[in-house]
Parts: sequence; C-alpha cells; structure tokens
Amino acid sequence: MLSKKTKYGLKALAYLAAQPDKKPVQISEIAEKENISQKFLESILLSLRKTGFLGSKKGKGGGYYLIKSPEEISMTDIMRVLEGPIAMVPCVSLNFYETCDDCPDENTCSVHKLMLQVRDSALDVYRNNTLKDIIS
Repeated sequence: MLSKKTKYGLKALAYLAAQPDKKPVQISEIAEKENISQKFLESILLSLRKTGFLGSKKGKGGGYYLIKSPEEISMTDIMRVLEGPIAMVPCVSLNFYETCDDCPDENTCSVHKLMLQVRDSALDVYRNNTLKDIIS
C-alpha cells in the first residue's frame, strides 16, 4: 500500500508542477489546497529539496518550486525517494538487494519469481510516466 508520505509528496509535486508561473509556493498554500497537514508536508518537502527535486526561497515571495521541468522528473525517481525500494521483497530489489533469511535458493523460490514480475510491472509503469504525465 502506498504510504501517506508518498501520496502527499506526489500531490504536492503535482500541485507545484501545475503552477503556471513556476514561482515559489508557500507550504501553507499547498497544504490547504491539497488537504495535507502542514507539519507533515514540511518534512516531505524538505526531503524532496534535499534530494534535488525542489528548490526553496526564504522571505517574502518565498516557498518551494520545482528545480526541473515536470517532464524531466520520472515517477521512478520520486517513488524511490519517497517510498524507498520499489521491490516488495529485498531479494528482487535492483538498488537494495539482500538475500532473504528464510530462502535457501532464489532460483527455485516461487515467491521470488512472482515478486520479480511485480517489480518489473511496477517499474514499467513508473519508468513510462513523469510528473508531467500525472498532471495532464
């Protein structure tokens, strides 16, 4: 299940991407328009800023803004930052691979085979969508 952090992060990024003038937007505006707790949103936007999706400006006229254009921001990158590994089990993760403690052989493991398909399907969707696609 998608975490609230990821859901709210996607909503906030989509809100910023949909702004016609690309000027900084205050957290309070995003929180109000997207019905997100401002305190929770602050931590989400901070992590998105630290990972290079957003810039911020302090003072009057300040707020958060996208650093890249929406078509340059892939869903794969967003999901990995907000949600963590895309794979549901560590033995099929591309970036966070670990062997499973309870599995003697990945090659004969039925769960492993299924989760490879799930991972590949999810990656296909994420790789073929950008932030622009979810606001269109």
